[in-house]
Amino acid sequence: MTQPLRIAMIGAGFMGAAHSQGWRVAPRFFDLPRTPEMSILVGRDTARTQQCADTWGWGESATDWREVIDRPDVDVVDIVTPGDTHAEIAIAALEAGKHVLCEKPLANTVDEARRMADAAATAAANGIRSMVGFTYRRLPATTFARDLIAAGRLGEIRQVRAEYLQDWLSDAEAPLTWRLQKDRAGSGALGDIGAHAVDITEFMTGQRLTRVAGVLETIIAERPVLATSSGLSGSAGAERGAVTVDDLALFTGRLESGALASFEASRFRLGRKNGLRVEIAGSLGSLSFDLESPNELHYYDATLPDTEQGFRRILVTEPGHPYAGSWWPTGHMLGYEHGFSHQAKDFVEAIAAGADPRPSFADGLHVQEVLDAVVRSSDADGVWTGVESATSVASVDRVLAAS
Repeated sequence: MTQPLRIAMIGAGFMGAAHSQGWRVAPRFFDLPRTPEMSILVGRDTARTQQCADTWGWGESATDWREVIDRPDVDVVDIVTPGDTHAEIAIAALEAGKHVLCEKPLANTVDEARRMADAAATAAANGIRSMVGFTYRRLPATTFARDLIAAGRLGEIRQVRAEYLQDWLSDAEAPLTWRLQKDRAGSGALGDIGAHAVDITEFMTGQRLTRVAGVLETIIAERPVLATSSGLSGSAGAERGAVTVDDLALFTGRLESGALASFEASRFRLGRKNGLRVEIAGSLGSLSFDLESPNELHYYDATLPDTEQGFRRILVTEPGHPYAGSWWPTGHMLGYEHGFSHQAKDFVEAIAAGADPRPSFADGLHVQEVLDAVVRSSDADGVWTGVESATSVASVDRVLAAS
């Protein structure tokens, strides 16, 4: 029997359900070097947290995360709370000697993310691992796209278009939740879904953004306030509150090679439910991916004779495709939840191997710096703005590489 990894998950909302699915399923489909145990679920409301723990398969529930991270029977802390709590919880958990998985975006501000990255670097020197939950990196199609680009199949990268489009806020009477409040969420569409577009672009291309120019827009300025104080359930009343985050983010960016990339993040695009779409064009070909068709990758090979050219659909379900071989027979599809199982698998394997997983907290800090640069550009009427790299990032990466 393998030595267990005892998990404490802090947060019991939508992401709590998704992460629970990942922890529960991963050891049943992958031969993991250590077995994750869903030990403790932490939430704010005693009754609701216990109900979630029973439903999702956690051993027990608690309401004080500080007590939980100090328990000797906890090895991993999984953070799925709103962004305003990430820094405090993650830093405390790392200092307590716990491995940490933290949902994206890493934090609400660059300062918070920098402190988290520094704490992760210190912990890594002592064998403590940390990772950011950019789950879409872990789909067979996106990982295969990364591999094709790394192998040179697209040649020199010339242009990228990335957009993450949803429509769940299109109704002006949809209630004011924590995701629409800057003090809780940090930003709106930009951080919630735009962060994914930034990360997946950098992951696939292997290049970082160096400067951006963009604009943010709040389309609905006020919304009904929920009757409950939690902001997570209840009915909307007559009172209205201010929306303090963006609804729409449009920006361009330069990659390290000089290639131009365009980005859009919107929660108002009617008809788009979860449309993360990325198209990358190079000198030898192009790749196109759409999360609403997650088992497909479209590839254009410009080296073929002109009589044979055109995008072709690759069904990314063969045993040789990333992750796919541990699931179903060829052609049997994977869904949204499978990425969380892949995330759990990769994190457990890294911990067991004494290796630092990616994306690291330093990677998460960089994404936060990109988001911050977009905000600063928008405040300055869309001027080109450099992505400021924290002085500690280079030292963070050196510590991770040496540990």
